Amino acid sequence: MMGSGKTTVGRLLARELGYQFFDTDELVEEVAGCSIAQIFADAGEAQFRQLESQVLEQLCAYQKLLVATGGGIVLSPKNWSYLHHGLVVWLDVSAEQLYRRLQGDSSRPLLQNPDPLATLRSLLASRQGLYAQADLRLVVGEGETPEAIVRRAIAEIPKCLKTTTVDLN
Repeated sequence: MMGSGKTTVGRLLARELGYQFFDTDELVEEVAGCSIAQIFADAGEAQFRQLESQVLEQLCAYQKLLVATGGGIVLSPKNWSYLHHGLVVWLDVSAEQLYRRLQGDSSRPLLQNPDPLATLRSLLASRQGLYAQADLRLVVGEGETPEAIVRRAIAEIPKCLKTTTVDLN
């Protein structure tokens, strides 16, 4: 979800793993030559989602990347085929925490309404089943630092990796 700390945690985790870091929102803005808010205003959410999918498709061709995606990227089944090129981590943050983090942030088109908390609750409820398809769920505690989340991720990721045994006989 927006405001969950994907970019902050992602940058730190990538550094820890020795991976390159990319944020799909930043890449979409680069490709479009304007902000996400402007894309929403000029072309609508559908156009933004299309650009987001194109960016993700290009990124999945590479290895040793950590990619922070927009919270709505899970809405497209096609995107899941791209996401499963790697390990998917869900930073599970409550709607109330998200609201506190995003108060006063006018760059979030989906929250530009009279009741952003209700919007966050609704978005989270509608996406929760999709987020639950992640390989790893990290429930983020109130006030938990990005560094602490990274330490937990480092400890949990090996448990999610599939190992294969090769029999040479």
